[in-house]
Amino acid sequence: MTASPRSRRERPAKPALTREGIVGAAVAILRAEGLRKVTMRRLAQELDTGPASLYVYVRNTDELHAAVLDELLGTVPPAPAEGDWRQRLEAVLGGYTAMLLEYPGLARSALTARPSGPHYLRLIETLLDLLHSGAVPRAQAAWGVDLLLQHATATAAEHAGQESPDEWQAVSRALREAPAGTHPHIAASADVLVSGTPEARLSWALRTLIDGIEHTAVPD
Repeated sequence: MTASPRSRRERPAKPALTREGIVGAAVAILRAEGLRKVTMRRLAQELDTGPASLYVYVRNTDELHAAVLDELLGTVPPAPAEGDWRQRLEAVLGGYTAMLLEYPGLARSALTARPSGPHYLRLIETLLDLLHSGAVPRAQAAWGVDLLLQHATATAAEHAGQESPDEWQAVSRALREAPAGTHPHIAASADVLVSGTPEARLSWALRTLIDGIEHTAVPD
């Protein structure tokens, strides 16, 4: 005999929607399918609800992506206990960059995303605390945090995903083949322009920025 269909009353009740549950499901989709699949429609399918129900908790996809970013900021390791304040600051920013590199789509989205959740606040507080421990004036530290995160985010966005070897080789070849007569500085620096690992270049850039933040006053 064919079993009769179960009535709605016999089906287990769906868990109530919450913002935390929605963000958690979005993070799971990101990890499994990438940021492009983190849409209201795909999320509604995952949660067995209608897209309109999600807008009660998240205004739009941009806010959803910002919330996902905030959730993953919670995975950034805390500042190490050892080392001077510059080394510890660089370590936190390196951890932030490494987290973004795990999720190529999120790295690019982070350039314009505006997270405002607890993990974002913890990251900002950590960076300010480290700059404060180095006696960096408060205004310089406040502006400097934005500059440091901008550079780390841009670095992750640049290197996230599969880079095209052909494109990189074309850039390298153009620099190395630039005529010394018309581009003397490029010709003299061609090898250095394309030297260094991404990790080494990020470390140098962060140390350069930190030194500048420490010694450059903000305008009145």
